[in-house]
Amino acid sequence: MLLQHFDTDYIILLLSTLLILGVITTKFSTRLGVPSLVLFIMLGMIMGSDILDIIYFDNPNVAQLIGVLALIVILFEGGLQTKWSSIKKVAYPSLSLATIGVLLTTSIVALAAKYILGMDWLVAFLLGAIVGSTDAAAVFAALSGKNVKQKLASTLEAESGTNDPMAVFLTLSFIQLITLEESNVTLLIGSFFWQMGIGLVIGLILGKIGSNSINKISLDSSGLYPVFALAFAILTYGLTAMVNASGLLAVYVAALVIGNKELTYRHSILRFNEGFAWMMQILMFVILGLLVFPSQLWEWSLIWKGFLVAFILIFIARPIAVYLSLSFFKFTNKEKLFISWAGLRGAVPIVLATFPMISNVENSQVIFNFVFFIVLSSALIQGSSIVYLANKLKLTGPNKTTPPHTLELVSIGKANAEMIEYHIGEANQLIDQKMKNLELPQNVLVNAIIRNEALITPSGETSILKGDILYILSDKKSVRELKQKLNDYGDLSIAH
Repeated sequence: MLLQHFDTDYIILLLSTLLILGVITTKFSTRLGVPSLVLFIMLGMIMGSDILDIIYFDNPNVAQLIGVLALIVILFEGGLQTKWSSIKKVAYPSLSLATIGVLLTTSIVALAAKYILGMDWLVAFLLGAIVGSTDAAAVFAALSGKNVKQKLASTLEAESGTNDPMAVFLTLSFIQLITLEESNVTLLIGSFFWQMGIGLVIGLILGKIGSNSINKISLDSSGLYPVFALAFAILTYGLTAMVNASGLLAVYVAALVIGNKELTYRHSILRFNEGFAWMMQILMFVILGLLVFPSQLWEWSLIWKGFLVAFILIFIARPIAVYLSLSFFKFTNKEKLFISWAGLRGAVPIVLATFPMISNVENSQVIFNFVFFIVLSSALIQGSSIVYLANKLKLTGPNKTTPPHTLELVSIGKANAEMIEYHIGEANQLIDQKMKNLELPQNVLVNAIIRNEALITPSGETSILKGDILYILSDKKSVRELKQKLNDYGDLSIAH
């Protein structure tokens, strides 16, 4: 076993190997139609002591630390990419799913765990709480770049970004009820409102402070802005957790605030956090895979009981929770069916399953194994068929376009300038207009056009066509005026 002879060089070599293999597996996951998290977990299991015996890892404390850090990064990246204009339309149904939906799912799974697994009621509810929430990492990855209708995608993303705190609260509450004799249910209810309320407030405050700080601070290198933004995400979680409130909720709210403000070097901040979120996903799922011992999973009792509970979660608990949670909102039966099916379980339940292990709850390893089996079943059955179901139910919209090229700017922090990436949509008023006729602010210049994956250097006689991507260089003082002008030309998609 290599771990016995590890030094710094071996650890660095192994880490780089895991990251390279993790990146390569994302390509296979796309071709196979299997969620990448499944392949990351399998990679960790293969590298573990039960198969290749390269790494022996059984430390839930380290796994939990890496898992929480990864969730902070993933939630922050997801919040930055989410448009408030889309989220506010589905805020109430998403919150209903994130609260009432989680409670209903927890209760139904607990009932199944009680009579199928033979657990005590409190332990059964603990298991239900652990798998009660959908997973932000899994949902963001499953919907990324897909043409699922905006209303449904926004509902699922908002739900997965806000239901983690509910699952964390329920998990910790049931652990407390199990391990502490003097636990008080009334105090736990008060704790719920404290955690959610204070988490929301701190997220809003630090989000505003963070966006203002990013815009007002003058850094020597544009590469420091993404680091500065990420530091605010980690600070938000740390400060919120210190006052016993929901750090994950605060991070997501802060990211929503920051992501929907005018930001200096938005493009750099988004691309950095997107790449870092992928790296943390790979590391987190591989570590969680290492924490599993496959020899303990291949027991017939675990397999059939775990599959039965997973079946109840996917086909009974989740649909009931969705239909009841959304009963007062305008969703069609097809939309409710799709939301039910797209409620993926992923990293959050597995990370939460380490909490009973750390708290020395009896049979915590058994709980972890069942949670792991349920998550894999959800990812394989639901995750691989989301797009197929959306197409079958005719719940898809226009294909999402992504720019085939990106113009990267070397640090222009001292030049006090920004590059705007502007997409020409079907209804844009600039279509067929010549460059010389554009009414743009002073100190603004269209540097390049990407058309049909080709780079065009514009001149005054160049006409703008549907589907063009314009790269516009502007000084910071003119950015607001430029965006207002571009807004007047029609529906737009801007990144900078």
